[in-house]
Amino acid sequence: MQPSVTLFGPLDAILGGQMEYVLLALAVINIGTRAFTYRQHVTQAEEGGAEAVKRNPIHAASNVLFILAAFYYTTLHAHSGVVVSVLVAGVFIADFFEFEARKVEARRGIDIERPKGAIGASLLALMYIAYLSLFFLVEGLVGKVI
Repeated sequence: MQPSVTLFGPLDAILGGQMEYVLLALAVINIGTRAFTYRQHVTQAEEGGAEAVKRNPIHAASNVLFILAAFYYTTLHAHSGVVVSVLVAGVFIADFFEFEARKVEARRGIDIERPKGAIGASLLALMYIAYLSLFFLVEGLVGKVI
């Protein structure tokens, strides 16, 4: 009998079975830091213009952790991991361009809009991750239908 091969050894033993919940927590944290960052950008633009609008290091860290966790999840579950990675990469890219849009709005002196693209992308990622992690709640109902 061959031992199971794990790519990250101790990390797989600690997080392997709980990774869906870690992703769910990171998705919620990312949405929270995005809301905080939006309010911070509005305040910065009102007080100092486009030059005062800066990236929030907490939100940047949550983005990096979110994307690293999604890539790690791909090593555990290939199919759902690729889907999660694509969705989280979409959130990452949307956040990048939304920040640039906030700088342009501040430079032009118009109202700072909510980051609608990043909000939509993160909600889509949250829905899929919630499906993966909370499916046990509706599994009985789905089993009756299918």
